[in-house]
Formats: sequence, structure tokens, C-alpha cells
Amino acid sequence: MHIEQYDPGDFYDELFDEQGNPRPEATQLIERIKSLSMKDLQQRQQAAQSALFKLGVTFNVYSDNQGTERILPFDIIPRIVSAAEWQWLERGLKQRIETLNLFLSDIYGEQKILKDGIIPAELIYSATGFLKPCMELKPPKNIWCHITGTDLVRDRDGKWYVLEDNLRCPSGVSYVLENRRVMKSTFPQIFSTMPIQPVDDYASRLLETLLNLAPNGLPDPTVVVLTPGIYNSAYFEHSFLAQQMGVELVEGRDLVVADGFLQMKTTRGLQRVDVVYRRIDDSFIDPLAFRPDSMLGVPGLTDVYRQGRVAIANALGTGVADDKVIYAYVPQMIQYYLGEKQILSNVPTYLCWEPEQQNHVLANLDKLVVKSADEAGGYGMLVGPHSTKTEQADFAERIKANPRKYIAQPTLCLSRVPTLLADSVEGCHVDLRPYILYGEDIYVNPGGLTRVALKRGSLVVNSSQGGGSKDTWVLAT
Repeated sequence: MHIEQYDPGDFYDELFDEQGNPRPEATQLIERIKSLSMKDLQQRQQAAQSALFKLGVTFNVYSDNQGTERILPFDIIPRIVSAAEWQWLERGLKQRIETLNLFLSDIYGEQKILKDGIIPAELIYSATGFLKPCMELKPPKNIWCHITGTDLVRDRDGKWYVLEDNLRCPSGVSYVLENRRVMKSTFPQIFSTMPIQPVDDYASRLLETLLNLAPNGLPDPTVVVLTPGIYNSAYFEHSFLAQQMGVELVEGRDLVVADGFLQMKTTRGLQRVDVVYRRIDDSFIDPLAFRPDSMLGVPGLTDVYRQGRVAIANALGTGVADDKVIYAYVPQMIQYYLGEKQILSNVPTYLCWEPEQQNHVLANLDKLVVKSADEAGGYGMLVGPHSTKTEQADFAERIKANPRKYIAQPTLCLSRVPTLLADSVEGCHVDLRPYILYGEDIYVNPGGLTRVALKRGSLVVNSSQGGGSKDTWVLAT
């Protein structure tokens, strides 16, 4: 089926109002695709995949017996966001990041929000991302979350929702940049005529964000990207970002605390490090402060950080704001800290630690999506309508054994985008992860990673669960 026969069906489609009628912002793209035969589309798709392979755009899947690395599947039909809609999303994302930063500053400081009873204290103290060693911490410029990836979805009626916030080590921006590079060679004429906002300056803006954290008075601060190593699922991204920024990619064994500073081992001796963009989870970053069995981190790093002699992005302890139970309170946080109503809505969320809500969840496991509060990547998750009775029974026992660990949400009917599958164009469900940088001001990269569920009918878009990606075109006018 070519795109001329494409039927959006009973879903919100990102490119079509209805069958045969593209949305205004997508008209030019659809006309271009119509001018190509199915064979042309398939050849361009194959060329794009080959280009990504040659660029080494890979990711790892843990426990995958098909090999350590794989190419992230890529679809050449992009998603388009109109200028007006993006401006509204941008305002909502900035409001959310400003709020989460105020929350982190408060929760590791005076804890006013707990004293005022807005969030139950036991939820904070029981969050795996809440780190007591970070109490009274004062990160540079009082900024905690410097790089955020916020997952957005649309329901059947086209309304946007925030699905979750990723404040620890959000991945995927390297695919945004490489997908765009490949798309420019796939549809060069369209890029010369449509007002598509560029995404290419993300790396330079990321470097500016990191340099903004360096201790004052340094003429030429040293920035590094700290990776767990080649076996991490996002190792390609770590090396890509370091290369794009022109800074060193290091592992914990390359660093040492000496003379009161964090130092990098070089062939010319030790070199002081001023800013660390860490892609290691909090608990592994310093065996003296957190997990003593960690072989990935740097002993003593937390002490140097606390003394203000090195900056870390994102700040240690930000994982508490990643917790999916804490996510449920973001609307109240926005009202509490900013005195504003939320611009972007949360997905309605049931908290299993509350008995009445838990009863509702247990009675409706076949209809709800259940998520573990502190897992990511599609792990620890039950998609009720697509689950078996055995899986539902398993999750019921998990919830009853540890209700604090689980939330549940209605199964949204995610929006779709026409996608090239084998020899036909079909609607596949998508989400969107924009990337937000918090430096001297808050910057939202115009686009983001559109993840697409490549299994027919699937709602799971995670790359680790068989998902792929598309380019996201944000229009300037």
C-alpha cells in the first residue's frame, strides 16, 4: 500500500486529518512522497539505513543473544510539528524543568514542600533516586537538572500528555542529530523549500551549558564525558557527544582525586578536570559515597564535588525527580513553586501505595499500563490489554508485595505516523522525547527523538523493546 491509499483509521495521525487529506504543515512532504514509487521509497529507506550503519549509529541491548550492538531501525517518513504547536510545547517544557529544578533544590535543602504537606515525606525517603549524601548539596548556579529528556505522547483526540521525565542520564539525542543528517541527503529538495528548524547546534549548546557550570575564574575549563564503558547501551552516544563537543571521553579508571581536585590521567601527567558530563547512574559514580562495589566511578569524587572544585551534570541526586510516583505530583509542584497552572498535563496516574487506588488497579489490570517507579527502557512494565492472565497475576503479586514501587495509567491510544514497513505504508504509534538544556537560560532543542513502535499494533516504542526512530521536523513558520 502506497501513501496514496494510506488510511489513518480511528487514531490521531500526525500527518493526515483524514484519508487523502494531509495536514497543512505536511502537504508538501506528502506530495513529494506521492511522486515516488514504492521501489524508490524502499531504496531511499535502505540507503538511509546503510548510511546510519556506516556512521556507527548503534546501541546495545543487554542480554541480547543476537550480538552486542545493533543499528537503531530508522524510518524515512518524518513526523512534523507545526510552529504554533511547538511554541506551546516549548513553554510547557520550560515551565516543567524550572519547577523540577526548584523541587530538587528544595528537597535536598529546606524541604518546604514536605513541611507544607504537598508531597508525603515517606514517598521521598523511599524513592531509590533520593540520596541522603546529597542533602545540603549546593550545585553550581543552583542548577540541578542541566540535561533533560521529557517523554510526550498524544492521545486519540490529539491532546498532548507528559508521559515521564528523564533527569538522570537521558539518552537518544545522538539519533536526533544523525537522523537529521541522513534525512537531508534523503529529501534534499524539501529541506531547501520547507522552513524546518535546524537541530545541529545541540552539541555546541550542550558545551555552553557545561562550561556555564565551571568554577569562576578559570580561563580554559576542562570538560569531560564520563562513560561506564563500551558495554553500556548508550556508549555510541557518549563517544558521539564527546567528539561533537571536542572534549575527552573518559571512564572512571581514567580519573583520580589528587591534591583536592579531580584529575585526568594523561601522557603528560595529571590534568585538572572542571566539569563532568556524567553518563553513569548516581549509585555507581563514587564507591566511597554510594555503592562500595562499583568499579565504574571515581573514589572521592563526591567530596570534591561538594567542595565546589568540580561540577557534575546532571547533579547527583536528580534521580528522585525521575521516580514515577514523584512524577504524579508535578502538577502540584508547579502550583506550589510557580503559582501557575500546568501547561502540559500528566497522564492520569493511579498510585498503588494508596489502598483505594491499588484496589482499582488490581481490578483493572487488563485495561491499565502498570509501571515500576524506578525502571526505564520499557522494563518492569505491564501493558494490560496486551498481557496474558499469567502476567497480570504476576504483577498483582508484585503490587501487593511492594505497592510503593508501582503506578498505573490508562492505556492511551498513542498517535500514529505513516511508516514504511516492508512493502507498504502503515500507521505506527509514536512518542516524542524533546531535549532541554538548563544553562544561563532554558533551551529546548527544536525537535526531539520520535520513537516508533515498529511491531504492528504495538504501543511500546522503546529501542530496547523493538522500537525504531524517525526524524522530527519542527517548522519555523
